[in-house]
Amino acid sequence: MGAMRKATFLAVLMMISGLAGCFGADEDETTGEIVAVFTYSPATNIRVGQTIDFDARDSLPSGVALTYKWDFDGDQSIDATGRTADWTYTEARDYTVELIVSDGTKSQSTTKTLTIVDASAAPPTAEITSYSSEEDCEGEDVDEGNYIHIWLCDLEKSMSSRSAEGELDVELDASDSSSGSSGDYISKYYWDLDLEVDADGDGDATNDNDLEGETVEWKDVKPGEYEIGLTITNGKGLTDSDDIKVHVSYGASWLDFPVGRASASQGGSTPTSIDFDFEVNYEDNGGGTNTVRKVVGKLMYPAQDSPCFAGDCQGRLDLEAHNQDDEGPSSTAPAENSGYDSRDSNCDNEKHCVELTLSSYIFTDSEADSTYGDGPWTMNVLNNETYEQQVDRFMLLLIYK
Repeated sequence: MGAMRKATFLAVLMMISGLAGCFGADEDETTGEIVAVFTYSPATNIRVGQTIDFDARDSLPSGVALTYKWDFDGDQSIDATGRTADWTYTEARDYTVELIVSDGTKSQSTTKTLTIVDASAAPPTAEITSYSSEEDCEGEDVDEGNYIHIWLCDLEKSMSSRSAEGELDVELDASDSSSGSSGDYISKYYWDLDLEVDADGDGDATNDNDLEGETVEWKDVKPGEYEIGLTITNGKGLTDSDDIKVHVSYGASWLDFPVGRASASQGGSTPTSIDFDFEVNYEDNGGGTNTVRKVVGKLMYPAQDSPCFAGDCQGRLDLEAHNQDDEGPSSTAPAENSGYDSRDSNCDNEKHCVELTLSSYIFTDSEADSTYGDGPWTMNVLNNETYEQQVDRFMLLLIYK
């Protein structure tokens, strides 16, 4: 009896041990749904006689024995098996490729359409036209290069709208693209307005069709830096792509407004502030996409307060900036009042000018005490004097190039 009980105990122990692996296994590896996925190379401009490599390694679930069956010409017959395979087409046309993945009890399939072109067909050349605004918001010439740089200028804004924000339409032009040969033509122009987002879910973030046409208008673009792409297809089915950075800089100005006097207090005076709101983007993704280059506030005001009845009536206004947590770099206030005397250089007669520049580094999100992050910010015009002062012009520039 003892031997029998011992044998029974060992059998039960082995059974529990065997089941333990089943109960502890990852659900994706044992009961997960089959997902058939494949890629192929080359992915575009495939020619007659060219070997194409197919790869199903991204199919799910991983870590499970799967079988792979390939139908390369859509005739419902199996042309190859295995996780990888290669194939060559002898005729120029469209083919439907089907992959069937199975774990022995259930299966799933997926299809893709491949366009095969003549071996001698010439590919097109995609080219996005680069251009820049002639002038910025201060009337200065704007440099040109292999990019698009547009200035959005909102000048002489009302004091009831103290936000530096706006939108514009950007023209995108692919008319410099070529079809590849004199007897061919371009049949498709596809514009991808965000090369970081895979809008159509095909696994390629650079081939979405957000807009279509040789020349298109990209609507309601806010200040920022963007990278967009163009993919064209010619009559032979061959494709080519181009990309370009689009920079939208912004400038706003407010004219002829007063800043109330500072309020007296036991410890001195509390400055009066007029706030101007703006938002900046800083995305450190390695390529600097959507990164502000700098923000500049420019203030011009009378060198002498008018009317001046007695004493020192020199105008003394300053700028400061802070993020939504009221943190930011120091203001333009000099250590001594004598520092205000030098503000007449490079300024109109009988005027004082002061400038506050915030570099892109300030808007990074780091542990350094001198960085404050991006997002909503405010620039203030400050009056530290106990008399009202007049502002001739305040300008706020968001520079993305």
